[in-house]
Amino acid sequence: MTATLLLLHLLGATVWTGGHLVLAFTILPRVLKGRDIAALEWFEQGYERIGMPALVVQTVTGLWLAWQKVPSLSLWFDPDAGPIAHLIRVKLALLLLTALVATHARLRVIPRLSAATLPLMGWHIAAVTLLSVAFVVTGLSFRVSWGM
Repeated sequence: MTATLLLLHLLGATVWTGGHLVLAFTILPRVLKGRDIAALEWFEQGYERIGMPALVVQTVTGLWLAWQKVPSLSLWFDPDAGPIAHLIRVKLALLLLTALVATHARLRVIPRLSAATLPLMGWHIAAVTLLSVAFVVTGLSFRVSWGM
């Protein structure tokens, strides 16, 4: 069961992080240069059909995997519970930050999206991309000690 959960989690991470890297490094520069809101909307409409389910899969499997590693919610938030609990806290913090940035974009930036607000949208895209890469690095830290 754990191997299946991990596989689903990694597939979700691949879609979520890969999609944001493509958006940040290929689509966004063209959108900002040409002030092409339609290109951004085109990408977002297609990506959301697989990106949002991938994030849901990641969240569900991540919580399930965390529960298997540390089967006590109180230990997840105990600073003395050890390195695995610390990584779980980091992942939860990244999830909260991602939700806050995405909610702000969805409720405040996207409804007013224009050529003038494209740079602000760019900052939101960059933030979610950096957070998604931080998710991957933190996830890898469950398996790799980084020499610490």
